Amino acid sequence: GSFLLCRQLVLKNLQSRGIHVHVNSNPAAIAKNEATGGLSVTVAGPDGAQQVIEADKCMFATGRKPNVHNLGLENTKVELGPNNAIKVNNILQTAEPSVWACGDVIDRIQLTPVALMEGMCLTDTIARGKPREPDYTYVASAVFCQPPLATVGITEDEAIETHVGEIDVYVEGFRPMRNTLSGREERALMKLVVDAASRKVLGAHMVGPDSPEIMQGIAVALKAGATKEVFDSTIGIHPSSAEEFVTMRTVARRVQCKGTAKM
Repeated sequence: GSFLLCRQLVLKNLQSRGIHVHVNSNPAAIAKNEATGGLSVTVAGPDGAQQVIEADKCMFATGRKPNVHNLGLENTKVELGPNNAIKVNNILQTAEPSVWACGDVIDRIQLTPVALMEGMCLTDTIARGKPREPDYTYVASAVFCQPPLATVGITEDEAIETHVGEIDVYVEGFRPMRNTLSGREERALMKLVVDAASRKVLGAHMVGPDSPEIMQGIAVALKAGATKEVFDSTIGIHPSSAEEFVTMRTVARRVQCKGTAKM
């Protein structure tokens, strides 16, 4: 799959740093090891088989649910959706006209900057009398592993499922110069998803050093509707990893999409 390349490279880079990754596994139990003072973590694999891992610390970070308990919502017309998220309309108003909601509690995109954007929309709508809908297009995000993964726009698989027409996919893999000089074998990956007809860039993805910093700038370009020709005509900063985004010329593959939406 399209994003699978990024995930596989993240896995390979983590393993090269000596990190043992248990894929498709879930913690089944965590117990204090009285003999060592550490923790005994029981992990269940995809086949149900369990393994005990001895560790100093255990961080359990698997997402969160909206905290809507003890708010008295049962005494209002506010409706809850899946995962107990508060249902809101296009301007963040609930079924109770005097109650508005934004942020993680509405469970759209659980990112702090998104919540800030929604809050500013509410300020315009409620305080300034200028109704404004949240805009969730081209929201960049990152996974701060080492090295990190960053993305903005849609993936190749998403484009195939939702887009009409064809897409061109550009992929570049390389060793960043800092890794070449230091002897580190970690590789970087960059990818662009482009509408074949309009040449508009629909998505950008990267695994490598400073990818979140780079992707924030790429997000501005995509938000402004940049085409592949805009990327190609931009002069790169050398030597940098970011310059690879403006020097990719060869189409890795052209894919026929099966969706109905024109991006």
